[in-house]
Amino acid sequence: MNQKLKTSLAFAKNLFVTGAITETSRTVEIEICKKIPKNQDVVVVEYGMGHGNITLEILKNISPNSKVYAFEVKESFCDHVRKTIKDDRLIVINDGAENVKKHVKEDIHSVIASIPFSFFSKEKGIGIIQDSFDLLKEGTYYSQVLYTKHNFKKFQHVFQDENCTIRKVSSKIPAEYIYDCKKVKR
Repeated sequence: MNQKLKTSLAFAKNLFVTGAITETSRTVEIEICKKIPKNQDVVVVEYGMGHGNITLEILKNISPNSKVYAFEVKESFCDHVRKTIKDDRLIVINDGAENVKKHVKEDIHSVIASIPFSFFSKEKGIGIIQDSFDLLKEGTYYSQVLYTKHNFKKFQHVFQDENCTIRKVSSKIPAEYIYDCKKVKR
């Protein structure tokens, strides 16, 4: 069985954990990484690593002295990534995004996320966004891919309306949207 089919089956079996039935599109992998600061050493946090497709794109976009904290709740996905992506900049964390402050003790320059906000309570979702906001350096971005515009208000609540944008990046069904929210001084 090819890897793409294996991944789709794994995602479908764990729909309420992954929030997806397939991997994100190649377009999303590229587009979601556009707000990562360039030409400097950075700390990137990824939520919802899955099988590491976006993780690989993040690694392509960062310097040799940067690092990625990649969060994933499904242990088998973590094991898969540890076996397939050999990169000293990658720190795989088998835990949920709601525990970011437990694992990351430094300022971060970018959050890249593909976690299923539609399956989280409002409190859990806002908590993840707020903790991420607290850790982000001023002027940097939290970028989230979702299949709906429904959760955008949660991001606007934390980052403020004028600092968040939403863009449709694929016309496949379901459509994929990227929310980009910039941390600015309040």
